[in-house]
Amino acid sequence: MNRDSSTLDTEELALQVYQRQEHGISRKDISENALKVLYRLNKAGYDAYLVGGGVRDLLLGKQPKDFDIATNATPEEIKQLFRNCRLIGRRFRLAHILFGRDVIEVATFRGHHADTQPLNDKKQISAQSQEGMLLRDNVYGTIEEDAERRDFTINALYYNIQDFTVADYAHGVEDLDNRVIRLIGDPETRYREDPVRMLRAVRFAAKLDMTIEPETAKPIKLLASLLQDIPAARLFEESLKLLQSGNGLATYKLLRQYNLFQQLFPLLAEHFTEDESSLTEKMLEHILAATDARIEEGKRVNPAFMYAAMLWYPAMTRAEEIAFASGLGYYDAFMVAANDILDEQVKNIAIPRRFTTTIRDIWQQQMRLSRRTGKRAFKMMEHPKFRAAFDFLEMRGHFEGPEVTELAQWWDEFQQGDRNQRNKMVQIINDGGSATTRRRRRRPVRRKKPQAKSS
Repeated sequence: MNRDSSTLDTEELALQVYQRQEHGISRKDISENALKVLYRLNKAGYDAYLVGGGVRDLLLGKQPKDFDIATNATPEEIKQLFRNCRLIGRRFRLAHILFGRDVIEVATFRGHHADTQPLNDKKQISAQSQEGMLLRDNVYGTIEEDAERRDFTINALYYNIQDFTVADYAHGVEDLDNRVIRLIGDPETRYREDPVRMLRAVRFAAKLDMTIEPETAKPIKLLASLLQDIPAARLFEESLKLLQSGNGLATYKLLRQYNLFQQLFPLLAEHFTEDESSLTEKMLEHILAATDARIEEGKRVNPAFMYAAMLWYPAMTRAEEIAFASGLGYYDAFMVAANDILDEQVKNIAIPRRFTTTIRDIWQQQMRLSRRTGKRAFKMMEHPKFRAAFDFLEMRGHFEGPEVTELAQWWDEFQQGDRNQRNKMVQIINDGGSATTRRRRRRPVRRKKPQAKSS
């Protein structure tokens, strides 16, 4: 079978072991807490391996964000070994070993969901929906079965701390070398088991600068609508991985290509054009590129600001429709539209209330930033979300013309001025002046008249 053009059937899985001198993984590159967990499991008589993305990234010379472990110990047995352990999940039972803010995730080897043989006489539960989605999957098995259950070949890699070898069950090292994202097993079946795998395929392709193997890519557009059956809370977490991991712009383009972004953000899809020229599309590219740049610079990113930017033009369009149909003033129509847009979006991606509250604040301040008479400008500066609102206004200036740009320039100068300068700027507004900056209003310097010479 030509591996350059096919997915990997589970019957093809064949173990290949890479010795220490054949790979570049060193213990010094593995977190101290992950090593503690591995050693303790081994000492207690269990098999334990560093697995998946951590091994993949180390082989690529990247520093892993997380270190996950796979073992033949059950969750209950893991909990007995670690006082700092918390068991989570119903669909997939996992153990989280807590070291302060650092969390090491430990999973028991998975078996096939049709398998009825228990591991260590533990009760096992598996259930699927009519569409083939795994609803519960706490079936345990061997390391070989666990490898077969992995999603992509590049994630079926196991690092053994006892002899420093890498066990490769699915030609994952070969696919890493060829920069290919390839599913293990029949793609349609695997996507139906867990539609989020389609998002993961795109995320890995963008993050690792790889190509999705043709057979792995083929069913995605057809099955994209299956994402609508995924809990909105889970899709929120996935959306952050997709758009706020430093490759958001490239990921968005791939998601859109495979009709996946449209499932996550149907409100934005309504504004998509063939030449990608709508304000919504321009804002999308701008905010995602800006987010990528901030992450590259090690700066903090706020999901609320990103979502506020993404949904801004759909909210404005909805406000115009409501104002026209109801006769409401634009401010009132916009606040109704803001609630409508957010209520609709959280049905697909459950943006937490702490973020939707911030989004509303940023949007509401856009309506108020043009009101600068009296003491309003000074009160605006005291608002806890003023800085975010100003940054948002400044960003809008890239797309909405000179009036918004001029307003942003006024607020930029107002922030930098002292009390006396601010009072003068507000007085100009009170007197009916435009939003031009103080620099343009500056009076010409008067030259002193020469004094008459005394006789």
